[in-house]
Amino acid sequence: MNFVEDLRRSLRALKDGGIILYPTDTIWGLGCDATNSSSVQKIREIKSRRADSKSLIILVSDLMMLERYVKAIPETASRLISVSTSPLTIIYPEGINLAEGICSNDGSVGIRICNDKFCRELIRQFSKPLVSTSANITGQPTPSNFIEINKEIIKSVDYTVKYRQKDQQVLFASPIIKVENNGVFKILRK
Repeated sequence: MNFVEDLRRSLRALKDGGIILYPTDTIWGLGCDATNSSSVQKIREIKSRRADSKSLIILVSDLMMLERYVKAIPETASRLISVSTSPLTIIYPEGINLAEGICSNDGSVGIRICNDKFCRELIRQFSKPLVSTSANITGQPTPSNFIEINKEIIKSVDYTVKYRQKDQQVLFASPIIKVENNGVFKILRK
């Protein structure tokens, strides 16, 4: 299967409210339309035992898309984005226009501007952010590449992307930094 066909099938699944298993600029993720509450609930069911109060990270294709899903981008966050040379997830004070279950109880939301070629193009063509949560059952180890993903996870999704399945590179989740409107920030995961 080629890149274009993989994109087409992924888009079809997302538009139908389905769940995809896909490569990101970090680890493989379970993804769905971050504006569709029933799809978000399906992700939580696949993950099992994930607390409803725990927010989900979403991916956007660029800064313009980011601006549509946060109330404001603190200056500190803008600077972090501009100097980061690797994937970086930032928790913004207030998410907007997102499905129930994406934001934390305090309204904050974790968002990463994706740099992976396939993932960025998928989000760009979908024109909406994607949920990106690790492809594992809650409490189990996070797989670092496709061959480590539990078979039950693979069976539970509507479409599994073929692109990068044979990649053996060991990948890690991105650092997470929480940024407040006043510019104060805290590193939550290195």
